[in-house]
Amino acid sequence: MARSKKKVKVRWGRIFGALFFIGIFMVGLVQVIDYIGTTIQALNQPLKKVEANQSFQGEKTNHKTDPFNVLLLGSDSRGEEQARTDTIMVAHYNPQTHKIKLISLMRDMYVSIPDHRKQKLNAAYSLGGPDLLRETIKENFGLDIHYYATIDFQGFEKAVDLLAPNGIEVEVPYEMTAGIGMTLEQGTQVLHGKELLGFVRFRQDRLSDFGRVQRQQEVISKLSEEVASFNSVKKLPELLGLLHTHVDTNLEPSTLLKIGKDVLTEKGGEIDTLRIPEDDSFENNRYEGIGEVLEVDFEQNKERLKEFLGENESLQD
Repeated sequence: MARSKKKVKVRWGRIFGALFFIGIFMVGLVQVIDYIGTTIQALNQPLKKVEANQSFQGEKTNHKTDPFNVLLLGSDSRGEEQARTDTIMVAHYNPQTHKIKLISLMRDMYVSIPDHRKQKLNAAYSLGGPDLLRETIKENFGLDIHYYATIDFQGFEKAVDLLAPNGIEVEVPYEMTAGIGMTLEQGTQVLHGKELLGFVRFRQDRLSDFGRVQRQQEVISKLSEEVASFNSVKKLPELLGLLHTHVDTNLEPSTLLKIGKDVLTEKGGEIDTLRIPEDDSFENNRYEGIGEVLEVDFEQNKERLKEFLGENESLQD
């Protein structure tokens, strides 16, 4: 004899009520971010050092509708005028699709620096700051840069501890100690700001600078996940304070917040990453007075950049 099925009473009122409150929460989240952005615009507060870097001659673009590229630099100058940059990345943002892509440029690439002899890529920063580095990237890779942002490493430490107070879990491939002022043991570790900075800056990698670039991209990906969490919304005012203190950029605060809102609401999905030079497009070499360098096939890497960014992006023909 077949059993009669018990009819399940669906409480549609509760379901619609739950959806209603979820909807209010999401709208409220966006409105909080919009409010902060409007407040900053009203105060018209530029971020640190913008006026001192009016010499940055990035390509003009309508950042509200057109894709644009931001040169991202990590610096530990400690007051030195001729400091080099440890981290060179380009963030590509498309306001139409809300998509963010991240390009890591290896600092040891042997490149032509305008009005200087050939050198490692990161030497351009010490010779002429962000704008000479922009020119160097354009000349060697055909990649237009529209804006720049430099963060000092003290700011990185504070931002990590603010966004991820419980730390970030990473896999330390082997013991790291040389040049970072600490010892990171091999294995799965939960690292906080200062330790995480040591993790991404460690230079004695068995994979040379390639391993360091991989670690940088891994950490940025995990930090973006932390930014997308609800708790980070409550920390936005404090995070904006860090931006004012530790970030040197010519990006308008409203544009930064627009990108931040897309990360928070995950409109653009995951961040795609690319390392330049790509595999099988370079050779290792050594020059007296310069050291170990990467001899790059520039045409191959230009094509890879075009493919990665897609059609009609900011690359010269």
